[in-house]
Amino acid sequence: MRPRVRTAALTGFVGLARSLGLDPAALLHEAGLDLGDLAVPDRWVLAARVARLLERSAEQSSCPDFGLRLAALRPLGALGPLSVVLRDEPDLRSAVQLLVRHERAYNEALHLRLREAGELASIEVWLEFEEPVPSTQSIDLVMGALVGIVRALVGDGWQPLTPTFARPAPADVAPYRSVFGLGLRFGGDFTGLVLPSRDLDVPVVIADPSLRRYTHEFLRAIVDTAAPTAAGQVGEVVEVLLPLGRCSLTDVAQYLGARPRALQRLLAGEGTRFSAIVHATRAREAERYLAAERYSLTEVAMLLGFDAPSAFSRWFRQHFGVTAADWRRTALAAPDRSRDTTLPTVPGG
Repeated sequence: MRPRVRTAALTGFVGLARSLGLDPAALLHEAGLDLGDLAVPDRWVLAARVARLLERSAEQSSCPDFGLRLAALRPLGALGPLSVVLRDEPDLRSAVQLLVRHERAYNEALHLRLREAGELASIEVWLEFEEPVPSTQSIDLVMGALVGIVRALVGDGWQPLTPTFARPAPADVAPYRSVFGLGLRFGGDFTGLVLPSRDLDVPVVIADPSLRRYTHEFLRAIVDTAAPTAAGQVGEVVEVLLPLGRCSLTDVAQYLGARPRALQRLLAGEGTRFSAIVHATRAREAERYLAAERYSLTEVAMLLGFDAPSAFSRWFRQHFGVTAADWRRTALAAPDRSRDTTLPTVPGG
């Protein structure tokens, strides 16, 4: 099934569209949605339709920061039941880990990853629609909403050290600087927020520790918290090893401290095979890398563990039914692509 998103993601859309002279009902209809969908914030709709709606709205209104403006209208409650638990986490680290762990509870297309390395931490963001969809506005919406969530939890004055976007800079970066601050960078290795690791220890200012036990009981009642599966663990390792060009069953088993045959039996017991997991992981990562212009198709092939670009090309066409180049052209066909204006890349990026 293609990924979906709760209609709460479009909180404020109708009012924003009208303020910019748009007809929200017509735009929603064009995207395969309806005004009635927005009346129920917990209704799930295809994420690709929402992405196309945002791109079309930005294009028709000549407002390239449409996604950022929409993000500013989203309250913490737009996360749904998860927001009830989030506000009572003890610190930012716990809150972000909760967002990462339960990302599919509010947006099935969204992927978040928290990394810590020494004095720096990063929250990486990407979207997977399982079809070629322009995603500039969707990424802006997610990034703006993420900063808004952090500020709602730890205080309005919080600023990330380096908000970074993988895409080139837009013609006008002023709206982005007003949201993300002066540390803003475009053309980085990933999209997300870089922050001092110590910020993760900042307490949540709206938390009530006495309620945490009850909020987590509530979370367990409404969200699937099943134990990690062997397939899930293998998928995580495959994602790490693919760019290194050594992602055989033996390599993955060694990484997990298991014997290859024992790992095969575990996967068979879960109804899957190692090759199927590699295939699915490559499909997810291909969409992620193709959405970033900084990677050539040859580099994408290497990052996915293919020995030659031709092997990647054959695999991609067999899986997706189009060439990788055609997919990229469709996915990057946003109305506000960069002209000649760029900003420095993230150090080391």
